[in-house]
Amino acid sequence: MQKTRAAITGIHGYVPEYVLTNAELEKMVDTTDEWITSRTGVKERRILKGIGLGTSDMGKEAVLGLLKKTNTNPLEIDLIICATTTPDMQFPATANIIADKCGLKNSFGFDINAACSGFIYALRTASQFIEAGSAKKVIVVGGDKMSSIIDYSDRQTCVIFGDGAGAVLLEKNNDGLGIIDAVLGSDGAGRVHLHQKAGGSAMPASAETVEKKLHYVYQEGQAVFKFAVTKMADAAEEIMKRNNLHSDDVAWLIPHQANKRIIDATAKRMGLDDAKVMINIDRYGNTTNGTIPLCMWEWEKKMHKGDNIVLAAFGGGFTWGAVYMKWAYDSKQ
Repeated sequence: MQKTRAAITGIHGYVPEYVLTNAELEKMVDTTDEWITSRTGVKERRILKGIGLGTSDMGKEAVLGLLKKTNTNPLEIDLIICATTTPDMQFPATANIIADKCGLKNSFGFDINAACSGFIYALRTASQFIEAGSAKKVIVVGGDKMSSIIDYSDRQTCVIFGDGAGAVLLEKNNDGLGIIDAVLGSDGAGRVHLHQKAGGSAMPASAETVEKKLHYVYQEGQAVFKFAVTKMADAAEEIMKRNNLHSDDVAWLIPHQANKRIIDATAKRMGLDDAKVMINIDRYGNTTNGTIPLCMWEWEKKMHKGDNIVLAAFGGGFTWGAVYMKWAYDSKQ
């Protein structure tokens, strides 16, 4: 029997119905489809519409779909972790709200906020609960309602982001499959280039902060791009070296969908051609914590038991990371 590892045994995703196209954005800000596509790779993104709807509502749909698909009793879930930058509230945790909406009565839960790297951070955290034997079934949700913190008069940010969520089920595996290794990093000095200035304890909400639009995402595109290209590629390259992986050994790269050029640069550093890279940024934009699980959801039938999979992400903070896993099952759906 090999070492106990945490393996993904199911995946499901959810994206809202409303589609915000580049053509519609052309009517809102000074931009064009060509400008957006050439710089980001985004053609359209999904937006969650409806009063009172938040990240937990998308997470609920992803989790309910996951439970149904895997024929899992919600009472069997020991732990739920939600990776999100846009929680429903400052507290309670969005994980707890999702648990309540999905009937996970025997689970405990908490949120992880590592910006766009959060899903990778949450996966690694969840895996350690399973490896330690303190949890048997864990759900990790990655989701964000980015439209709630985007200024749709700022063409630098409004063209990039969308809404969506995905959820995975983790269980123990003793056959050499599952999460093998992770490389995680952060540098708080990067916060000046990408942040949401107001709404926290350092700058609570006020009439002035609302008037000055300080509750929206602030991003210095060039600085973020430079760091993202370097750190995301570095993490992916390091995970390959640590595990003696060559480009021919990797079945799939599942990158955070921040920017098509960043994805291309990471794949190039790994020596991978486009056929091995999961990309859906053109249809969903950057859903922050939702990008990687949404890719898994869409490509589930193309991943096969034993495949070497590398996940890579970069986020505000700055945060970055990569995970190496061996896929644990062949999809029957």
